[in-house]
Amino acid sequence: VQLQASGGGLVQAGGNLRLSCAASGRSFSNYAMGWFRQAPGKEREFVASISWRGGNTDYADSVKGRFTISRDNAKNTVYLQMNSLKPEDTAVYYCARGGFGSIAGPFGSWGQGTQVTVSS
Repeated sequence: VQLQASGGGLVQAGGNLRLSCAASGRSFSNYAMGWFRQAPGKEREFVASISWRGGNTDYADSVKGRFTISRDNAKNTVYLQMNSLKPEDTAVYYCARGGFGSIAGPFGSWGQGTQVTVSS
């Protein structure tokens, strides 16, 4: 599977962005999907995940109430709506394919990231 993330950019604190991750292949709907991020000098961290059918979601505590993950299986795309952005959200954001028929991991098949920069 190939994953291509897009939608990143530069935004002021308090602003919003929506990231998209388009997946190739016909089995997208059978897998959970996730978003991760990596800030400079830090390890990659979990942001959000969504089950293969979209009924279960999970979020890192740092983004709960501000970020929303969703998916459109007809479009082979997963989204991350990011509201009330903070400077500490600045990172490269990656999407990843999760487990088959799973609500989350294990995660692999990482896509290319998209840079999100939040200015104060």
